[in-house]
Amino acid sequence: MKEDMQIVLISDRKALAGEALWTALASAAGAGLTAFMLREKDLPGRALLALARETVARCRPMGIRVLVNDRVDVALAAGADGVHLGGDAIPADAARRIAGGRLGIGVSTHSIEEIRAAALAGADYAIFGPVFETPSKMQYGAPQGVENLRRAVAAGPLAVIAVGGIGPDNAAQLRGTGIAGIAVIRAILGASDPAAVVRDLRSALAPREMP
Repeated sequence: MKEDMQIVLISDRKALAGEALWTALASAAGAGLTAFMLREKDLPGRALLALARETVARCRPMGIRVLVNDRVDVALAAGADGVHLGGDAIPADAARRIAGGRLGIGVSTHSIEEIRAAALAGADYAIFGPVFETPSKMQYGAPQGVENLRRAVAAGPLAVIAVGGIGPDNAAQLRGTGIAGIAVIRAILGASDPAAVVRDLRSALAPREMP
């Protein structure tokens, strides 16, 4: 997660699945999507592994990294690039002992204290949010806002990916915060033109040159 601005798409097969999802991913990849997180908490292990293997097979030729949510075993068995650990998953240091150097490890965080703890546990990056209001993150309380995001980035050595209600209409507010990228769901999965959304997000986040 250390090259230029990351655009991470988080899956929701209730919103988009099957060939429609692969078509959207191919379109988004051509516009600069960098990673796809497979987050399907209701799937049992066997079905999740099958989907993860298909995801890797589809995404790798497009240059999209694949992250599996929570399941270190599935990420390893599918040949994914990383595992992303939510609040109920095993800690990052335990995941590292299992995976060794075979997976990048990310952690969901909602406070500066959690970012610092993730860094101490050996995570490679943190996803922080929700930055803006979004139905998918209501259980985590009020939006963090841009200033809290800025403080989170400054809190430690981890690359920070912003999440929560981010779209082309508000992404420019995150410019200059020091984030390593953003993670989105609806902005891309609900778009008629995923490539255009990715391009708009990249444009909104790009530093502005001085006149």
